[in-house]
Amino acid sequence: MRILETGRLILRPWDEEDYEDLYEYARSELVGPYAGWPPHENEDDSRAVIRMFQSEEDVYAIVLKAEDKVVGSIGLHFRTPDAGNTSENQREIGFVLNPEYWGRGLIPEAVERVLDYGFNELGLDLIWCGHFDFNEKSKRVVEKIGFHFRFQKKTRLKHYNDQDVEVLLYSLTKEEYEERQRKARQGS
Repeated sequence: MRILETGRLILRPWDEEDYEDLYEYARSELVGPYAGWPPHENEDDSRAVIRMFQSEEDVYAIVLKAEDKVVGSIGLHFRTPDAGNTSENQREIGFVLNPEYWGRGLIPEAVERVLDYGFNELGLDLIWCGHFDFNEKSKRVVEKIGFHFRFQKKTRLKHYNDQDVEVLLYSLTKEEYEERQRKARQGS
């Protein structure tokens, strides 16, 4: 994983020492249940998740430069939400943010950087993004960033008491991303 930067953020691999920052938001009922996992019960839970992130090498720590603090995570996962669409080079983006930092535009900023990296450096053709039907905050972010709704499906959350939920899935193709970038440069 290479380090990515934006004006306010550093997106970098997780470090074992990040466990306190992760635990600060991962214990919140406002975070885990909306992302499909139970709130962390203790700092050991956060340490274990960091080890998982490190082994999978597809989740970045979102570091707020001004505070040198991990305020969230963003991943570009090796997943194919549409089993019928296996011919394209694709991944799924996922993100969470410490509720103390909501409303500052940090996730859209991080997502834009990861989209640029995915399409222009990794050569992806398609990036997926999904949210549970009850997660209105993620829905607003996904739509704001320009993903297009594709379909809805039921899934079982194995990490959250095998609960059945509806997932709304969106995607953005490289061509759609490039068109959006052209329009932004032209001021449309």
